[in-house]
Amino acid sequence: MFEVSPHQLPGLAARFADGPPGATALSHHALISGAGRWWVDRVHAPRAVAVSCADHVLFRGDPTALAPLSLAGFAAHYVQAPARFLPLLGSSFDLLVPWERMVYLHRVPVAVPRTPRGVKVRRLVPQDAEALSALDANNSWIHASWGGPAGLAASGHGWGAFHAGRVLAVACTYFRGTTYEDIACVTLPEHRRQRLALACVTALCRDIAARGHTPSWTCSRDNRASRLLAWTAGFRLTDEYVHYVTGQPVRRGAGLLVETTEPFAMTESR
Repeated sequence: MFEVSPHQLPGLAARFADGPPGATALSHHALISGAGRWWVDRVHAPRAVAVSCADHVLFRGDPTALAPLSLAGFAAHYVQAPARFLPLLGSSFDLLVPWERMVYLHRVPVAVPRTPRGVKVRRLVPQDAEALSALDANNSWIHASWGGPAGLAASGHGWGAFHAGRVLAVACTYFRGTTYEDIACVTLPEHRRQRLALACVTALCRDIAARGHTPSWTCSRDNRASRLLAWTAGFRLTDEYVHYVTGQPVRRGAGLLVETTEPFAMTESR
């Protein structure tokens, strides 16, 4: 596939109008954040298109226009695509793991909980880029959809719980769409069970509502902690879908499809 600028082909984003809130938001977010990348099988009248941001990718169009090797750049990604793309994906990667996803929308207003003494919950500002950079590798995914710590800090779409200049929890709009804003959050392991994530998420939801958008929450069916936090924060289940975790590109002629219940190379972030 060829990478293109969305300004070269203005109609690209419209190809991704269908789908659950999280997926729909990704394509618009890729336009506004500068962190997204767009791909086509050919520049003139493309038959197959893809948009990627962070480690997620969406496909639309005709999969027969693509060769398996053309998808090599999407190894170790979370892929959402119509069912007609599954044979192509299966012949492109040595591993293709289906992962059931649950989509929640914010329905119930929740009061911002009290936090421990000395902890301040506030909107992120550009000067917080250094604190976000200090997050370890297990939590650094939180700013990937904004192109890194500086992008998230300056976006106006994140809230953090701080103590002595250190960020203990972060909630942010991960993918901002025209209607929905799909959110994500992390809390440092040693500061969990203090309602810090809940405080950040609740404040963020108020921000999103003030922008005239609806907060959405997308997580794995197996992520019980995420589902519980979503419910406590006022989210209610509205949809379910499946996306796929890709392995490594297959060698020419291998054509393997392996399905398992647990992905080996990636850990779920949301």
